[in-house]
Amino acid sequence: MKQFFKNQHGFTLVELMIVIVIVGILAAVAVPIYQGNVKKAKMSECDAALGTIRTALRVFYAEHGRYPIVTDAQVTALSDSLDIQAADLKGKYFSADVYKLTSNATTYTIKCDTTFFATGKERTLDQDGNFGGGL
Repeated sequence: MKQFFKNQHGFTLVELMIVIVIVGILAAVAVPIYQGNVKKAKMSECDAALGTIRTALRVFYAEHGRYPIVTDAQVTALSDSLDIQAADLKGKYFSADVYKLTSNATTYTIKCDTTFFATGKERTLDQDGNFGGGL
């Protein structure tokens, strides 16, 4: 009997199948968690850029007593008046040209157009600090 155990090498097919099942279960749990974290990272990047634009709008309001009057304009096109460069808004998931501004003298709405992520939603921020939409 001892001779039989000394000559045994490797794993049985059953042992290998058990390992494959365990790895599959771990992958089935890990992938949705990873996707959720990526979604949170995208939302955080978008929110950070919206905050940068909001700060520039507040500076503009402090200097001129009003917000710039624009209708659905790219924020980078307003770089002269808002002092925001494309490099300030560029991130890992979003380029600078996805941020748009609609404003009149007293209110504004900043949009982060995320439709190219196939979500069909826009993340928005208004003058009261209210976020809308999502990824």
